[in-house]
This record gives sequence, C-alpha cells and structure tokens, in this order.
Amino acid sequence: MASFSASEFNRRLRQAQQDLNRQLRAAQQQAEREMKRQLAAANREIMAENRKVEAHNRKVINDHNRAVDQHNRRADAHNKRVLDEINRRLVAASQPQVQVRYTPAEQELVDRVHAALPVGNREHDLFCSYARIDGEAVTDELHSGLTSLGLDVWRDKAEMKPGKSMARQLDNGLRLARAGIVVLTPAYLAGRFWTERELGALLHKDTVIPVLHNVTFADVKEYSSFLGDMVGFDTAEDSIEEIAAKIASALIDPAA
Repeated sequence: MASFSASEFNRRLRQAQQDLNRQLRAAQQQAEREMKRQLAAANREIMAENRKVEAHNRKVINDHNRAVDQHNRRADAHNKRVLDEINRRLVAASQPQVQVRYTPAEQELVDRVHAALPVGNREHDLFCSYARIDGEAVTDELHSGLTSLGLDVWRDKAEMKPGKSMARQLDNGLRLARAGIVVLTPAYLAGRFWTERELGALLHKDTVIPVLHNVTFADVKEYSSFLGDMVGFDTAEDSIEEIAAKIASALIDPAA
C-alpha cells in the first residue's frame, strides 16, 4: 500500500484551488462582458426611442405653433377689419355732413335707384367702372368719399387679386354689387374692352349711376343713346364730396 504524502496532497489542493479561481475569474469576466453588451444594446434602444419621442414632440410642437400662428393671423386680420371699420365710422361721424339737395332730374334718378335696388343683402353696395387712363384720380377721390360715408365700393385697384382670372373677378364684383356707378371720361367714351364689358353688364342692373367728368351729356349720348337719356351727376356742377353724398343718400333704403 502506497504511503500517504501530505506535501503531494497539499500541492494538488493548491493546484485545484488555482484552477477553480481561474475558472471563476473567467466566468466573472464573461458575465461582465455580457452585461456590458446588454447594457450597450439597451442604451442604444433607449437612445433610439428617445430620438423618436423627441422627433414626435418637435412635430407636435411645430404643428401646434403653426396652428397658433394661423389662428393669430386670422385673428389679427379680423381685428384689423373691425378696427378699420370702427375708424372709418369715427372718421365719417367726425366729418361735417354735406347738405344733399337734388335737382328734379337727380331726384328722379334717386327714385329710380330706390325702386330698382335688389331685395336682400349684397356683398358690395356699388361696383365702380372707370377708365384708368383719365378716370383713376377722380375715381380715387369718389371712392374715398363714398367709403367714408359707409358704403362698400368694389373697384379693381382694391379688389383684384393676382393669380386669379380678371374676367371672373370682374363678373363676381358685378354680380355681388347692389348698384353700379360709371365714371364717364373722354377715355371711357373712346371705348375700351373692359369698360365696355363692365358697362354692358351694369346696364342690365337698372341701377346705373353715371358720374360725368370732363364730358357732357351730349358727348355721352353720342357714345350711348341709352346713357344719354339717363340722369347723372357731373363734376362740373358738384364737388366730388357733394356727388358722394348724393350717391350715398340714393342707396339708403328710405324705409330703413
């Protein structure tokens, strides 16, 4: 029987402990590497999710800001219209009122306009037809006088929108106006495509108010026998302020 060697036993024991320690360190290192790998993967997923959430939040905030901006622009535009209307009324109220006195012929025109005014509200009180070449300045003054008295006057310079059909916009203005006003000047009587087109439509309204400027009724009659038989206002007889006051009075419903 072999004899027991304590030193050999201790040597083998130490060797076994060392092997076990190496295995434990290797397992621990492997576990640490796996943990780091899993943590890195989790961090990548979290960062990716955070980026998605941030992108979504930015979109929601941007959409909200755009909606707020649009609402504010609409509110600003509405408030401006309200303020402009209030200011216009204040200016009209502060201006001295022109005493309106009609000649018998003018009174006949006013009565005809009253009788022909359409029932119900229209978007505009007047459609203004004129020739720019020599009628723009007097039309500007007349437009200012009429609007200061509370009338809504359609005219191309104020109402035309770029990028849209000119003919269609003119047709809409003609259709939505209660009455028509024609500023008759030498250039208008010379005959121009747009003015002839507008006048043709206005003559079907039976509510045409001629305003003569630097022409006579004899000139007008040569241009149109129908217009020549109509009564109108003449800047040679009345100031623009007086003519605006007469037209405004003509468009007021006497029963209102």
